Amino acid sequence: MTESEFLSRAEATLTRIEVALERLTDAGDIDVECARSGNVLDIEFVDNGSKIIVNSQAPMQELWVAAKSGGFHFRAEGEKWINTRDGSELFAALSEMVGAQAGVTVTLGVV
Repeated sequence: MTESEFLSRAEATLTRIEVALERLTDAGDIDVECARSGNVLDIEFVDNGSKIIVNSQAPMQELWVAAKSGGFHFRAEGEKWINTRDGSELFAALSEMVGAQAGVTVTLGVV
């Protein structure tokens, strides 16, 4: 994949994550504030001040996630982003991370 293709795909994925989180917040399931700065999505949990950071790393062609539970790298495989260590899918893994930090069970579906 070219750098341009990667950046376009990463941007679309960050937008999908942000939209999914906004829907959960609007529904009252969680209380987060999202902020974007370039290729970085900052997710702040209002109730406890913790954060999850998702950013794209064009040189590696990966999305990186930093959460309380650790740091994770996801690489595009087909239509999904797959964890380079354990093979988990990005949205499933983020659902677990967001749920753990929010203290509730959530599902971030692909929007």
